Formats: sequence, C-alpha cells, structure tokens
Amino acid sequence: MSNTPLSISLSSPIEEKIAWARRQQHVFGEALLKDGEIAGLLNALKTAVVSSRTEMARTGIVEICRRCDQEEGGSCCGAGIENRYDGWLLLINLLLGVVLPEKRLRPDACFFAGEKGCLLTARHVLCVNYLCKKVTDQIDPPAIAALREKEGAEVNILFILHERIKNVLKRWMSDSGTPSQK
Repeated sequence: MSNTPLSISLSSPIEEKIAWARRQQHVFGEALLKDGEIAGLLNALKTAVVSSRTEMARTGIVEICRRCDQEEGGSCCGAGIENRYDGWLLLINLLLGVVLPEKRLRPDACFFAGEKGCLLTARHVLCVNYLCKKVTDQIDPPAIAALREKEGAEVNILFILHERIKNVLKRWMSDSGTPSQK
C-alpha cells in the first residue's frame, strides 16, 4: 500500500497542506484526471467559476473589491483566510492547473492573494459567497441575486468534485494502494 496518507489536519500550517496536496497530485494526479466523472466535474467547475467571476466583474464587485484592497487599505482576503482551506481543495486546484505559491505575497493578505486577486480557481465557500456591506450597499439586489445563482452552481459542483476525489482515492488505497494497480 502507498505510504501517502489520505488526510491532513485542517489545523496544519498552510505550507504543510500545500505539500500534502502536491504529494497527492504526484502520486494520483494522472489517474484522477483519467477518471471520467472527475474530468467532467473539473470541466464543469471551470465553466461555473468563469460564469460567477464574469458576473462579479459585470456587477462592479471586482472593482469595489480592488479599490478597497489597493486604495483603502482593507480587504476581505486578509492573512488567516487560507487556514480554512484543506488539502483536498488545494489538490483540486492543482488538478485544475493552478500553481500554488511558495510564500505569502503580503504579510497582511491571504496566502493565496496575488497581485491581481485570488490565485486559486477552486475557492472555499466563504471566499465564493462573502459580500461585505460596502458591496451590498452599492450593488442592486437583482444583480446580487443573479450572482448568487451562479455562485451556487460553482459551490455545488465543487462539493460533488471534492467528495468524488476523496471517495476515489480512499477506494484506491483500500483496494491496492495505487491507481496503476487497478
């Protein structure tokens, strides 16, 4: 059986979670991408993410958040938000082709905050759904409702994908240790 553990604590430092996700990708990534259901869910997630992020830009939320972070010194993406991410979600990002950072860009920001926003494609539900009062005061409720519908699709697909990957890896580990032996 493979000596790659299938879990890491949510309370582990983010660097350990990233290392864990990279190990899982190294051992199982190719086989996971060949799983038809996982491949379909990854494609569906990419489409849903583009849809919700396009809606965020269309409504003006992206610009409000950019101004808040860069000009007003505030940000919802502060240091510590990354602690909500588990290794599975980071593995999904690696399967999506995301390059996870080696270090934090700014000491006051989330580990995954880049020069132009979040570096992740698959984000924690809090990062997808949270809108501050500044946003909700400036954006019309029908526009927020349209965004929420798109975010709901994104979060739903992400949940199903998350569970599928965990179940497939657990099955492989209990059956043979590695997917290549299947």
